[in-house]
Amino acid sequence: MSVYNEIKAGAKKLTTRDLRSWKKGPTRRSLSALTCYDFQTAQLLNETELDMILVGDSLGNVILGYDHTISVELHEMEIFGKAVRRGAPGKFLIMDMPFGTYATFTQGVENCLHLFQKTGAEGLKLEGAFPHVLEIISRLTNSGVPVMGHIGLIPQSVHGLGGLYQHGKDEVSRERLVREAKSLEQAGVFSIVLECIEKTVAAEITQSVTVPTIGIGAGVDVDGQILVINDLLKMGPNRPPKFCHPIADFYSLKKEAITRYLETFNLPSNPTKKYELGNHIHS
Repeated sequence: MSVYNEIKAGAKKLTTRDLRSWKKGPTRRSLSALTCYDFQTAQLLNETELDMILVGDSLGNVILGYDHTISVELHEMEIFGKAVRRGAPGKFLIMDMPFGTYATFTQGVENCLHLFQKTGAEGLKLEGAFPHVLEIISRLTNSGVPVMGHIGLIPQSVHGLGGLYQHGKDEVSRERLVREAKSLEQAGVFSIVLECIEKTVAAEITQSVTVPTIGIGAGVDVDGQILVINDLLKMGPNRPPKFCHPIADFYSLKKEAITRYLETFNLPSNPTKKYELGNHIHS
């Protein structure tokens, strides 16, 4: 049975072996990935044909209310990672390593091993292709810890980069990104996230490496796509990034439902009806 059919039928969890051979497969299709941060959403995703779940440090923004991902700490990733693992035992789970936890080689390896062991994930994701990051990735992969790379817009370096913007728009940037992707491949990553990279550059990178590329705001000529589930379902009041086209408006739906529920408390002459409505909603 092909990898495609096994995943489609829900008979087999995706593995790093599947991913490493993905581009060689005759039935290759686009890989699908979403972020997830809680047990119940993970349960839902576990019942779908989604390939991969990322517990992203984006939880700092959409769950914890931080201004940026830099504030997320290792113990917070561990808590949410364990919850998602319990909810989605049948999915390939990737954990983001948060800011500052792999600033040095020794610290990075220790923290990565800790999060990998404690969450039961299938892989970790590290941002950037800096020399010490490549060394950490090489050590981890040689130690049996699968690693996903991440280049282009790397939110943990937002201050160093000078803001959030598209990468690969000039020749120098294009050459750097291609070089970084090849360096990550050589270090042993099983896939690479391409975030906010000019679409022709993302396509070139996808063709130049043998591991799958997972795009977010990087066009369609990549091996897969990932989105923040809160953006896809518009679970917050703010407008999602322009590259994300929400398929629902959960924020408005939930607000409307709760508003209707609260209106039952203002029914002046029918306390029984108030009780029934409230009881029905909670049942």
